[in-house]
Amino acid sequence: MDSPIWDTLPATERSAVDALIQRDHRIAAVAHLREALPAGSRPGLHEILAVVAERYRELGLRFERYPTPPLDPARLAEEIAALPGRTIAIEALWDGDTDGWFVELVVLTDGTPVEHRLATIRHGSDMRLFNGTVPPWPEAQEAETVGRALAERFEVPFRFADPLRAGSV
Repeated sequence: MDSPIWDTLPATERSAVDALIQRDHRIAAVAHLREALPAGSRPGLHEILAVVAERYRELGLRFERYPTPPLDPARLAEEIAALPGRTIAIEALWDGDTDGWFVELVVLTDGTPVEHRLATIRHGSDMRLFNGTVPPWPEAQEAETVGRALAERFEVPFRFADPLRAGSV
């Protein structure tokens, strides 16, 4: 790996960063790398993140998150039928983490607990924003299609407060 930042680290620190990467602890690897560098000469977060991403590739790992597999409506319907209480609604909710945006498919019941996470739909990281591949957001399209089909099957409302899709609420 050809990186002046990486080259300045002692072998023990490089091993510690690689160990974190092997366990897919991205943020911890970034923090460890940053803290291992002298305080007066620490590069910015973007430069540190680029080094960690390159280490992922050097170690044969993928830095970007894998998309979730396509949802299986029949299997999801079985999961819904097995929930305690009566199903009263299906909802799709945007959420996010350090990797980017995703959609949660949720079932509401009149039992306890009332909210049941059914599936997470992620079709890539927010790097898609920078390389111009979104919008449209394919996770929103999948949530809309599967969520509506499940809601129809269980004869309950489907809600998706998706600001990118007029009329989907």
